[in-house]
Amino acid sequence: MTDDPAIPDFPPPIRRLARAAWKDGVAAQGERAVPEETPVALTYNGTTHAVMMATPLDIADFALGFSLTEGIITGVADILSLDVIAVEDGIEARMWIAPEKMANLTARRRHLAGPTGCGLCGVESLAEAVKPAALVTSQARLSPQDLLAAMALLGPAQALNHETRAVHAAGYFEPGRGLLAVCEDVGRHNALDKLVGKVAKLDADPGRGVLLLTSRVSIEMVQKAAVLGVGLIAAVSAPTSLAVRTADAAGITLAAIVRADGFELFTHPGRIAPDEPSRQSHVA
Repeated sequence: MTDDPAIPDFPPPIRRLARAAWKDGVAAQGERAVPEETPVALTYNGTTHAVMMATPLDIADFALGFSLTEGIITGVADILSLDVIAVEDGIEARMWIAPEKMANLTARRRHLAGPTGCGLCGVESLAEAVKPAALVTSQARLSPQDLLAAMALLGPAQALNHETRAVHAAGYFEPGRGLLAVCEDVGRHNALDKLVGKVAKLDADPGRGVLLLTSRVSIEMVQKAAVLGVGLIAAVSAPTSLAVRTADAAGITLAAIVRADGFELFTHPGRIAPDEPSRQSHVA
């Protein structure tokens, strides 16, 4: 809490709300932890470029990751300054970028004011919406058992979801180093942007890493993964057909419907090397 009433507080990522529950024919009073959803304005050189609804956590990582996945910058050093400030109506991530970067942004500027996790609001053309992902060169190699073990690490690391059961997560795993980063948000795109920003500041080698997702895989998730530089995506839900085509063209291995007892591979299966090839079988 601040001592100055003129300065707003940052909203908490979780709020506990009173509710009435009806179960087995009985009504009971109590409370439930729910995630916060806050407008986050992303500004560059004093100009608002996007307003996204997000969980008020890891906002600096979100601003950096969004800037990278949107192609506004190409590296951490391209942001000359970044301040996250609570304002009356939400949060502002105020960034200052080099004049040439700002000129490029202004030339193709679009205003985004989207609902939770909106990934494509405000695109100016159909071609922009389905643009190819960057080609990925990856040295990632895992056994099926290692992939399942990596995904098993994600659940226990989801602190917000443990309390709310209402947020998505994106995690970054490197063989030999473990789960290096996890980000959560009410929006799956936001969670991934936060992760991209966090990993960009780590001593990480995305070419060896695995992106872990608790959500379905759509084209924009593949596009963001390609910016991160990972060659292997593992998700608990299914992909869209366009996501599969995009991952295939980008050279990304896409494993989906990852459960404790197995998964399904859709593209570039060579990065998942079974310990006993002779035991492979077709699964309908």
